[in-house]
Amino acid sequence: MGFVLHDYQTTLRSRATLTGTGVHSGNSVTVHFLPADADTGVVFQLSNGSEVREFRALVSEVGATDLCTMLGDPAGEHIATVEHLMATVFGLGIDNVVIEIDGREVPILDGSAIAFVEAIDQAGIDTLPIKRRYIRVVKPVRIENGASWAEFRPYDGTRFEIEIDFESPAIGRQLFASDMNADIFRRDIARARTFGFMKDVERLWAAGYALGSSLENSLVIGDDNRVINIGGLRYPNEFVRHKTMDAMGDLALAGARFIGCFRSYRGGHRLNAAALRRLLSDRSAFEIVETTRRERGRTVEKSAVYAPVYAPWMSDS
Repeated sequence: MGFVLHDYQTTLRSRATLTGTGVHSGNSVTVHFLPADADTGVVFQLSNGSEVREFRALVSEVGATDLCTMLGDPAGEHIATVEHLMATVFGLGIDNVVIEIDGREVPILDGSAIAFVEAIDQAGIDTLPIKRRYIRVVKPVRIENGASWAEFRPYDGTRFEIEIDFESPAIGRQLFASDMNADIFRRDIARARTFGFMKDVERLWAAGYALGSSLENSLVIGDDNRVINIGGLRYPNEFVRHKTMDAMGDLALAGARFIGCFRSYRGGHRLNAAALRRLLSDRSAFEIVETTRRERGRTVEKSAVYAPVYAPWMSDS
């Protein structure tokens, strides 16, 4: 039947709340998800006493990409580890939501996105009477860093092709390649957990990272190159599925959903953000489209005359 675009923007039907621990800070944090009007986009609101600081979920707001994706100023007000939550927003097709948070890091929960999925399912999803706009990739854009690379390519759908290559035999070389929609995200991506190596723990602690990490929220590879978690893996290739989740979360910071294929080899948060910036800096590489009419059950899209108001990096000049 081909790729079918969703015509209209979405938001949550009701409020949802989650409480957990920040994987790097080790602090307890509560997150509230609130419905939002059309063209709001994804907005984080950080409560700090009587003050509220707002962060828009845009790549232009990314302040750091070391071990996680952070919005804001690493030395000041910020919100860290947004990628799993943003992957869920992207995966489930949520366009507009206000996220109230009382700490500087999104909770890690069990290391995957499944708790975010369940919270959004409980809240429900509503369709709004305003058209959704998409970023459609119209020419290849590529970025390289040593042996690592990432690229966007034109594609009639939204597709991810993520490949990783680790020296550890517990991981090795893995590839996940699939079109992406809400059903595929729920089934193939949402339960994949973040991972790390036992040999890196002391170094990370000394640097102020992974203070909240445990076997309850991370896949851990021991010094014998085996997964030490009781119960083992949730997917045979859970590692690359989680890297796909990270890529989804990082690319959700485009400010609009994209039509195209994102491919990477040995990527990470920094490379994902760099590739997205490269795409958005080249107005000949993409166009803004929205649905117009249906032919034989398929949606046909055209170039929109304006960009999403929640994507300030776009202009018609």
